[in-house]
Amino acid sequence: MKTFRADLHIHTVLSPCGDLEMSPLNIIATAKKQKIDIIGITDHNTTRHCALMKKLGSENGVFVLTGAEVTTKEEVHCLTFFDKPESLDEFQRYLDKYLPFVKNDPYNFGYQVVVDQEENIIDEVESLLIVAIDQSISEVRNKVKGLNGIFIPAHVNRPRNGLLSQLGFIPDDLNPDAIEIFGKHAKAAFLQEHPEFNAYQLIRSSDAHHPDSIGNWTTQFLLHHISFEEIVMALNGKDGREVVIE
Repeated sequence: MKTFRADLHIHTVLSPCGDLEMSPLNIIATAKKQKIDIIGITDHNTTRHCALMKKLGSENGVFVLTGAEVTTKEEVHCLTFFDKPESLDEFQRYLDKYLPFVKNDPYNFGYQVVVDQEENIIDEVESLLIVAIDQSISEVRNKVKGLNGIFIPAHVNRPRNGLLSQLGFIPDDLNPDAIEIFGKHAKAAFLQEHPEFNAYQLIRSSDAHHPDSIGNWTTQFLLHHISFEEIVMALNGKDGREVVIE
């Protein structure tokens, strides 16, 4: 078994809140510099940079979990990841179906651009990506698990867009693969304040929107080797695989 550093919550320039320096190429270069082995690409309600991120990661020795940060009807942010390209494509169709059209105002919310490997802008998404989709957290969870994906409520203890701020509790039937806690909060202190989360695997991530934040907070995965299946095993504590945060 080996220990691998992971930052599973990173936004590219496609997210309106993402810095214009968060190109796929720059994210991979920064992850390598920070000695991060696994990253998660989680743009708001879109997967359109995932294929390029996966390609660049494979070429540069960084394993990329591909997915999106979904805003549910309750305004809860959830991280979602998929192994197969066809599952990722199906999830994008699902997001397109349930994302209401609100025209983006780049001057108030930020640009939503798709770039290529050379950082050339090749498209701009007109519909504002940070609004809530017309699906509940349970419906999103069911869609993700139906596609054999990973489902993780994000930054549950943040004062907005977290499970606690929006719902005040974790639904009994949600059964997430893990729970992400906000970076600056220590695991022991969080569990002392919220003992109801003792039954769940916890992770910590950077929620990076600009390059300097990548790797500020990480989670360690004890794996036989890096793969989607191994990460799922670690999240479930199977066969000696583990997840560790301080």
